[in-house]
Amino acid sequence: MKVTSIRQAVAPIGSAIANAYIDFSKMTASVVAVTVESGDGRSATGYGFNSNGRYAQEGLLRERFIPRLAESGELPAHPDGGFDPFPAWAAMMKNEKPGGHGERSVAVGVLDMALWDAAAKLAGLPLWKLLADRYNQGRADESAWIYAAGGYYFPGKDVEALVEEMKRYLGLGYTVVKMKIGGSPGMPLREALLLDLKRIEAVLKLLDGAGHRLCVDVNGRFGLHAALSYGNAIQGFGLRWYEEPLDPLDYATHATLAEHYAPPIATGENLFSMQDARNLIRHGGLRPDRDVLQFDPALSYGLVEYLRTLAMLREHGWSPRRCVPHGGHQFALNIAVGLGLGGNESYPEVFAPFGGFADSTPVENGRIRMPDIPGIGFEAKNDLWAVLQAL
Repeated sequence: MKVTSIRQAVAPIGSAIANAYIDFSKMTASVVAVTVESGDGRSATGYGFNSNGRYAQEGLLRERFIPRLAESGELPAHPDGGFDPFPAWAAMMKNEKPGGHGERSVAVGVLDMALWDAAAKLAGLPLWKLLADRYNQGRADESAWIYAAGGYYFPGKDVEALVEEMKRYLGLGYTVVKMKIGGSPGMPLREALLLDLKRIEAVLKLLDGAGHRLCVDVNGRFGLHAALSYGNAIQGFGLRWYEEPLDPLDYATHATLAEHYAPPIATGENLFSMQDARNLIRHGGLRPDRDVLQFDPALSYGLVEYLRTLAMLREHGWSPRRCVPHGGHQFALNIAVGLGLGGNESYPEVFAPFGGFADSTPVENGRIRMPDIPGIGFEAKNDLWAVLQAL
């Protein structure tokens, strides 16, 4: 087993939208193509990219991680005889000190995605099936629960436009939707809260008052006072979850919020290693019977590290069903189905072409089935495949 070719490019993923913290007008993504030869005359090319919210990692890829992977030489096979991304991952991380899990984790995650795509293609299996066979005793879910993430801020977008957006998601087959809150910087807290309550109540009216069909997302904007004020105002709505109300690394403050806000909290999309995830579990006060963990494998060193994170969670009494990855991409969807996670995010209208799933798999009653094609399935998503083929 040997990596024989690696190519990279940078693609725009910009959109004239914003959450409570950043706008996405200049967002980019790294895209890679990695060819692996099996040693018996067969080869496969896998593709990878980084999720939204982090920029392209061209320099880190070119200077450190691509050269190490290219020079990794013969790699040991998995015990099942197929390609094993673990030795390749170890080669990429050679001479890297512990810690420093920021942008480095994104660069490695891009290549890791491509390696798993190639591994599944060499095995002639969809990635979800390969993962189920190797790591989940052959068990895979028939479909995955997904929710529609949107409700971003946009110039001139009022409450009526927000409701119309959510109507479109329901028309596509989604049953749970997510909207942004906390995006009124400079406005006094009370005024911002009243405005957001008006927006939330309008969407709840569309959902016939079913709070479990609505998630709200702060994107880490609040301090404790604002998080508690909003929490007190919304906890009677019965929302699906209150997402990332605080800075993702402020574990003690999360614990304080969890003492006062009984409904589910969701967080983790901006934690990029097993160690950071473990600190959240140890010190963040989260509750394994209700809270949701959103670690994104494409941003956090890839699936090799995500498997370590899942093992850590089990040791601390957490079920994989409490994991619903951020990112809305096919890689995480394969992982959710093959490893029995709780579901996956979806972006029906933004972050094209990297968000979204195979064209032939419609959303039905909030769930989606996986195509039965080798690899991650990028070839079944026409607009994304056109970008990847350019490599």
